[in-house]
Amino acid sequence: MATEIKCINKSDRANPHERITHIGGMENGSRWRMTQSEGITVTETAKARGQVAFVVRRGGYCVNVIVATHNGNKYLKTEPDGVQPDNLLALPECPRY
Repeated sequence: MATEIKCINKSDRANPHERITHIGGMENGSRWRMTQSEGITVTETAKARGQVAFVVRRGGYCVNVIVATHNGNKYLKTEPDGVQPDNLLALPECPRY
């Protein structure tokens, strides 16, 4: 079963490319948070096993999180669903703890 991402942290909110640095959420009553790099590894490992590691729920829909590459850099995003901005980028900021 995929883990729901409920929040993110960005490196520079004024940057039009809004690079995600961390993803996070709540599981079994505990907060979790990991770097985007860790999330990419988890996502790629799950994909190799035919599984989905993470999802985002927006507007009653569940969208899978995938790894994409831009200019040679891997990053996390949701599968295309016609919603702008990307569902992942639209999530609130994670608490910094």
